Amino acid sequence: MIKVYVPRDSSALSLGADRTAKAIAAEAAKRGIKIELIRNGSRGLFWLEPFVEIETAKGRMAYAPVQPKDVASLFDADFLHGGTHTLNLGLTENIEWLKKQQRLTFARVGITDPVSLDDYLAHDGYKGLKNALKLTGAEIVKVVTDSGLRGRGGAAFPTGIKWNTVLGCKSEQKYIVCNADEGDSGTYSDRMIMEDDPFVLIEGMTIAGIAVGATQGYIYLRSEYPHALKTLNEAIMKAEKAGYLGEKICGTTHTFKLEVRRAAGAYICGEETSLLESLEGRRGQVRFKPPLPAIEGLFGKPTVVNNVISLATVPIILDKGAQFYADYGIGRSRGTLPIQLAGNLKQTGLVELAFGATLRELLYDFGGGSATGKPIRAVQVGGPLGAFLPESQFDTPLDYEEFSKIWAVLGHGGIVVFDDTVDMAKMARYAFEFCAIESCGKCTPCRIGSTRGVEVIDKITASKASGKDHEKNIQLVRDLSDTMFNGSLCALGGMTPYPVLSAINHFGEDFGLENKGLEKIKEVAA
Repeated sequence: MIKVYVPRDSSALSLGADRTAKAIAAEAAKRGIKIELIRNGSRGLFWLEPFVEIETAKGRMAYAPVQPKDVASLFDADFLHGGTHTLNLGLTENIEWLKKQQRLTFARVGITDPVSLDDYLAHDGYKGLKNALKLTGAEIVKVVTDSGLRGRGGAAFPTGIKWNTVLGCKSEQKYIVCNADEGDSGTYSDRMIMEDDPFVLIEGMTIAGIAVGATQGYIYLRSEYPHALKTLNEAIMKAEKAGYLGEKICGTTHTFKLEVRRAAGAYICGEETSLLESLEGRRGQVRFKPPLPAIEGLFGKPTVVNNVISLATVPIILDKGAQFYADYGIGRSRGTLPIQLAGNLKQTGLVELAFGATLRELLYDFGGGSATGKPIRAVQVGGPLGAFLPESQFDTPLDYEEFSKIWAVLGHGGIVVFDDTVDMAKMARYAFEFCAIESCGKCTPCRIGSTRGVEVIDKITASKASGKDHEKNIQLVRDLSDTMFNGSLCALGGMTPYPVLSAINHFGEDFGLENKGLEKIKEVAA
């Protein structure tokens, strides 16, 4: 029976994948042709969704983007056997956009049925767990440490060090918490893992639990991800039934149980201590540190809090070895980063590459340049708290330390692109406004500073023509940013100066200034 693949990823669904799948099934029935319709994950080429694949003797043949109106003509062209059609892209594996990537964490995404355990096992699933079960907790932690894996949620803290801290704590109960409250603008890699390869996250969390001696895990899932919720719960149920979760995992003495908890719908709950407060049933507010969550976390117990991508990368490290993973990347940024291209680009989607690629490569070789055809003026990397980078910085390699040198952050790997019609004064105002709306209100610099920031940006915009108090208000924004940067309890207030000051310093003409470079940003950072 011929296998036809149509994605079930929510990005594909939003572009009509369900309608396309129903049309294909109906047309096959009408013509008396038996097919096996498989709802796989998305390959990440969002500008080509719905992305339909046919399994042929040569490999999977791609047709995209396929709308219901195209289905009859596809059957007429014998697309079930790789027939010629205007939507035929050739063999999926030969598509240049995919060939240029280095998919490790996303190795199965778009290939397998997300909720088929058999599919997962047939594509190297649970090999990492089986290797981990042969090791002591300390040995597992050493493998993760030696791989160079760092947090993929923003702070880039070494995963192995965090795990080792929890391992060294003596407690009758420890927890593994997955931060799946993906709220940064232009980011969707967490969602894609949870919707398109949920078993890899489950496996990673199970390995983490065995490594540090935790028996309970929680996935703190963004409330806006209903498809991920359904997929995760189905995968967890199947993993439990097959003995990969619960008591006596794979016939051993290890126990690890896992639950999905809906998030509170607040951006601040992406901060790990606020997340823990929410998980415990309280309002999501930032906790003072110390103590660190690794020592006193969920319910006061030692807790590993990692991002989805960090945990989903662990299985391949335990399967292939620390050195295999460490061989990718540059400097202290080892392995790969799932980069999410969004905004004003011709080709948006998920790109996984080893650290070291440049923004320019991503914007033009993968993104295809701006969708409008106008010059790309600014790129924001790292979500709404990330710096705005001008064209002069597009050759900066994707590397945590290299980005730090230009006072920017890689964060979660989201890249949002703007052409030359963007008003950077409005973007700076939005950064302050976003912080004001999302602040938990616990600390004054964030709560009050963000509100005052909106007001001062408005004054700057209003005085561009007259010049009244213009320099004074620009300096006031810098002073305010200094206070927020150095005085806020967490990164929400502390990082709001990144987009604000980078907009002023790189795009000063939008604020009625000459562009004076990074001197003032460096003063605040110091």
